[in-house]
Formats: sequence, structure tokens, C-alpha cells
Amino acid sequence: MDNPRDPYVRVRGAREHNLQGVDVDIPRDVLTVFTGVSGSGKSSLAFGTIYAEAQRRYFESVAPYARRLIHQVGAPKVGEITGLPPAVSLQQRRSTPTSRSSVGTVTNLSNSLRMLFSRAGDYPPGAERLDSDAFSPNTAAGACPECHGLGRVHRTTEESLVPDPSLSIREGAIAAWPGAWQGKNLRDILDTLGHDVDVPWRELPADERKWILFTDEQPVVTVHPVRDADRIQRPYQGTYMSAHRYVMKTFADTKSPTLRAKAERFLTSTPCPLCGGSRLRAESLAVTIAGRTIADLAALPLAELAGTLTATSEAARVLTEDLTSRIAPILELGLGYLSLDRATPTLSAGELQRLRLATQLRSGVFGVVYVLDEPSAGLHPADTKALLTVLDRLKATGNSVFVVEHHLDVMRGADWLVDVGPQAGEHGGRVLYSGPVPGLAAVEESATARYLFDRSPTPPREVRSPRGELKVGPITRHNLREVTAEFPLGVFTAVTGVSGSGKSTLIGEITEELAGVGRLVSVDQKPIGRTPRSNLATYTGLFDVVRKVFASTDEARQRGYGVGRFSFNVAGGRCETCQGEGFVSVELLFLPSTYAPCPDCGGARYNPETLQVTYRGRNIADVLDLTVESAAEFFADTPTVARSLTTLLDVGLGYLHLGQPATELSGGEAQRIKLATELQRAHRTHTLYLLDEPTTGLHPADVELLLHQLHGLVDAGHTVIVVEHDMAVVAGADWVIDMGPGGGEEGGRIVAAGPPRKVAGASDSATAPYLTNALG
Repeated sequence: MDNPRDPYVRVRGAREHNLQGVDVDIPRDVLTVFTGVSGSGKSSLAFGTIYAEAQRRYFESVAPYARRLIHQVGAPKVGEITGLPPAVSLQQRRSTPTSRSSVGTVTNLSNSLRMLFSRAGDYPPGAERLDSDAFSPNTAAGACPECHGLGRVHRTTEESLVPDPSLSIREGAIAAWPGAWQGKNLRDILDTLGHDVDVPWRELPADERKWILFTDEQPVVTVHPVRDADRIQRPYQGTYMSAHRYVMKTFADTKSPTLRAKAERFLTSTPCPLCGGSRLRAESLAVTIAGRTIADLAALPLAELAGTLTATSEAARVLTEDLTSRIAPILELGLGYLSLDRATPTLSAGELQRLRLATQLRSGVFGVVYVLDEPSAGLHPADTKALLTVLDRLKATGNSVFVVEHHLDVMRGADWLVDVGPQAGEHGGRVLYSGPVPGLAAVEESATARYLFDRSPTPPREVRSPRGELKVGPITRHNLREVTAEFPLGVFTAVTGVSGSGKSTLIGEITEELAGVGRLVSVDQKPIGRTPRSNLATYTGLFDVVRKVFASTDEARQRGYGVGRFSFNVAGGRCETCQGEGFVSVELLFLPSTYAPCPDCGGARYNPETLQVTYRGRNIADVLDLTVESAAEFFADTPTVARSLTTLLDVGLGYLHLGQPATELSGGEAQRIKLATELQRAHRTHTLYLLDEPTTGLHPADVELLLHQLHGLVDAGHTVIVVEHDMAVVAGADWVIDMGPGGGEEGGRIVAAGPPRKVAGASDSATAPYLTNALG
């Protein structure tokens, strides 16, 4: 039984992932930071063990229905944990947000604003009061009837359906039609209906063209196909469907992502003509506050919205005070540039996590453990102070805050550090230190201690001379107004600025069409696959070579197994129970569905016969279970595999397993896998590499590894441009472009540009003081 007076969470015998029977005591009601190199096991301890056990206990306390599923989901591999309060997790992993999900819905601020309009809005004379539902584009009562509350309508035009009017219908003028026999069928029907399918499209009369493309009629005719000499074709009944109807039907009904994407190419998306893109019906837009509609207020940056609300009437005071107090923590976390109608998919993982954090601050919950995954991700050093204040406030209201973090300033602000290591994968998984921050200095094998206590400035690097420049702009988009930037070619450039200052918008304008770019490689943090089927080995192309190795063994040849037998994506070699996924999805009625290991193959993905084929004593499932590091030794004499693995080791991913599902990779890991895949293609021609915050989720020791690779690309004659908040990286760049001075409306211009030392002296730059510090 837990001792209620014991002020510690005590973990005994944790063996999740690479943890080696870890015992650790962590005080409650303090800010504890878990540190260690990427893959050392800190997330396995904080999320995989402590949070997972809290969640399992929550399941234990609910309905027997849910309890039955716990056995399938599996408890964390741990001896015991005592003193553990309920836990709330705020992770970086995104659920898949829809286009209807916005900043307003994530923070619940939209509900408060709708209530304000319903109760205290200025209605037109004689109009009756509306319920708050009527101010939501996501309800039948509020949605614009034309666009169903989406704000945009998808239309087809003659230009989109027939891109080349010089072609005849027989030559395929109607590009939107399906190919193969279905397209031929439609052409034969038009021919039978008396339309000329052999003249160029543009020579057909306008009303005929309009009917062919847009009619809703579906005439049925008897088609007598032109006979081919070698086969008899019988007449058939054919039903005509216009190109517009075909595209709209495919777009709405198809389950195939490929067909849907094809249909989408023929659609133009325009703001809805009825609501002007505001997504609401006319009655709702007739109600105003301070002369503005709810759509106007939802489009304002939150910082401005808070100011507007203070000016409203006395009657609405209680509601406006509630709204402004909810907005306050969001402003504090440096997100005042966001508006309520900003769609969730356009937010970075860091922004989304800080929004959830701000919402938690208002919830008034106490006595829980908050487990956070790198809340400083994507934060400018100027905003990190505000983050620490918010974490302190969660702690002050009687909660324990456990944070997995790489940011040195967050570590310095902690009450307690748990350092996991010493290295990644099987060379990690031990707790090297658990205690107050200063004590870590004495732990010699800690990679964290070296960076946390060594304040000596980075040795100055010789700044490279550019080989030319790339002009971008003038750009007017988001908060950029007529901005022109010059990026030097053949050097390492860092783009800096506070969150929302316009950095990503600026580098988003760099395209292959611009003079001087050459080949463009954009390495982002988007997942490398959305299902457990996609993994490290399949994405890098490594798996193709490994399958060939297995197919060429004597055993495989005797059995007649080809390369396909060793794929878990096709029938034959895979386990049919889980269709080669290794997992089965467990549906929970009132919670998100979760994955449990397949009861037949136990997660191996293959059937027993396939697993009988071995190469050097290991079967294909064993090989997928190897870490990159072990695999590099195992395949040392297979050059094609070894080269691929070496580049993964070079970007610090030696601890990942070859078969690690894409769904389990962090954004930073996905980005480094893409970079490694890119590094193994040796390019002769000039390539411009664009990276958006490549050091997110990286320990300072791993940042050094990554920088070594990036600077290597520049030394080989390429250009590297990174958006970056890590001042150690910026200090080592050849050129810096600093955006700002603030976020949102306060930003959007280039405050300073030049070598790091010059930018460090800029007077109105939020980055300058931190850069000066890094340059020492």
C-alpha cells in the first residue's frame, strides 16, 4: 500500500524499451527534468513507464469493459511504482486534426466567444436571440448552407477539366476523365450521342462544350463499338456522366487516396460566394460586438482580441473577463500572434503543445503529475523564460511537473534532474543521476553535465565567403509585407526570430524556379509514414537490399522463396492475422483506439515458415529488430546496406531499430532519417538544403553530430539554410537573417542580416542578446 505521507514517486525495476532495471526516486510537487542524449531512455522512463502506469491505474478504476482491454494493451514493464498521483500527458505527437479543428476549438475559447455573442451581441432590430450554437460553423444551426461551414467551395472550371483545348476528345482533351476502358467508354457514348470527338476541343460550340463538361443528365444509349479485327465486341448499354459529375463524385466518395488526389487536381478552391469565407450563415453574421462580427473577432491575433474585448458593454463584463483571463496564459507563452480561426494543421507541434499547456493552466486541477514532452520545442530563447514561469505556476497550484527536455535553460530552471544514459539504445537505459541540478556536475560519464556546466564560448569559426546570392521576394504573405531577402549561396545561413515572426513563411518562398537554387531539398519534420507499416528500413530503401540478401540464401532458394516472400506488406510471407503489421488495433469505445502485439506472431510480422529462413543465424524478424548500430556490424561486408546504415549513424540515429514503426518516431527523428536518406545520394550538382528547426528534440551532444554533417555539405559546395532557435548553431553559421522584432503583426520584417557578430550587435533584435551570449 502507498504511504500517503511519502513525498516521492518511487520506481523499481523499470525495463521498458532499453531501460536496464531502473530504480529511481523522484520528489512530488517539484519541477523535474529528464535529460539524456536522444534514445537514452528518458522518454521510456517518463512516458513509457511513469505515465503509462498512471494511465493503467486509471483504466483499473473504470468499467470492467475497459479493464478487459488492459491485458491487451499491456502494462509497462516495471517491478512496482509507489507514490504515483494521477497523470496528464502533453505530448508532441499530433492526432490528425481536421480542417474544422482550430485554435479556438483546441483552447475552448470559441465556446466562450459564442456565448458572448449569444448573450451580449448587438442584434438587428426585430431579430430574435440566437443560441450560441448558431455562431459555430460546425453545427447545422450556424454553418453557411452553401459551403457547409468550410468557408471554401470546390468547383470545376472548363480550364481545370480541359487543360489543353487544342486536343480532340478522342486524343484525351478531357483530362479529368478516367483512363483505360472507362474513358474510352465515355468517348464512345459521346460519339453515339452525335458529338464530334475528332475536332480540336476549342472548335466545338460553347453550349456543346458546356453540356459535355457540366450536365447533370445521365442519358443511356446503345453503343456499337468500332470492331477490332481480332476480337468481337458486342453492343452495350452505356450511361453518360459529365466530367464535372465524375470529378465531384470521385472526390466525395472514393476510398482511394490516389484517386482522390487525382480528382482534387481538377478542382479549384475558392472562398464561398455566399459567406465570403466566414463559414457562417447570414443571421449569425448580422450580430456584432463593438461593430464587429464573430468572424471578424476570430480572425484577430489573440493579443489584439484581448484588447478589443475590454471595450465592450457593462452587461457582458463577466463573460469578457472570463475570456480575457483564458487568453492571458496563451499570450504569456508567446502565442499572441495566433488567431482563433487559425486551423490546427497549420500549427507546429510546439505551438500545439503550448496551447494545450495554457488551457491546462486555467483548468484549476491540482494533485496531478503533468508529463510534458519538450515544451521548449520551437521556442525562441526569449520565450523560454515565460515557459518556466508557466511551469512554476502549475507547480505552485499543487502539481508535480515532469518534463523531458534538451534545452539547457529549462534544465537550469529545474528543482530536480534525472539524467539517463550514458549513450543511446543498448548503451543507455541507466539512471546516471537523480537529484538537485548542481550535483550533476560530479557525474563524469554524463553527456549532459559537459554542456550544462561548461560555459566557455564556442571557438570562433572562420566565416566562409559566399559564391553568389539568391534573391527572394518581394513577399506579401501572412505577416510579411513586401519583404525581400538575399540568401548567400555556398554557405551556412541561419534564419532566426521569435515564434510567429515569419521565419517559416520566408523560407517557404524558396522554390526550384528561383535563379541560383539548382536542386532543392526541403527536409521537414512531417512523419515519414502514417501507419506502423512504414518504418526506418522501408523508408530508406534499406529493406529492399535486406530482402534480396535473404532471398539469395540456400534455404530460400530450396524453398522457392523470392524477394516478395520477405515483405510484410504482401500476402505470402506475412502473418495473416495482423496482415504483417505486428500489431492489432484494439478499439476502446470511449478512448482513442490503441495497438496491441499480434496474438499469433507476437509482433514478428511473418508466418512461421518465413521465419525458418536465416542469414548468419538470424531470421528476417530478428534483423528488423536490430538497432542501426548492431545492423552496421552485422552487414559490414554488404556495401549497399553498410552505406545506408553509416549515414544513419552519422546523424546520430544508431539507437533506432530497423523495423521501428514510423508512428513511433518523433518529428526530429523523422527529419534526420530524411537527411540521412539524402546524404547517401552523392550529388555532383549544387543542392540547396532547407531545414526547419533541425535541432528540435536533440541533446547538445547530438546537435554537434548533426552540425558536423551539415557543415560537411557546405564544404562539399552546397548551400544550407536552417530556421533555428539554438544559439550555439546560430553562432557557428556564416550568415544570419533575423526576423522580427516580435511575432504576428509585430513581426514580419528583416531586423538584421549579416555574419553572427554583426547581428549580435543589432539594437532592436530579440535574438541579439542571446547570440552575444553564445558568441561569448
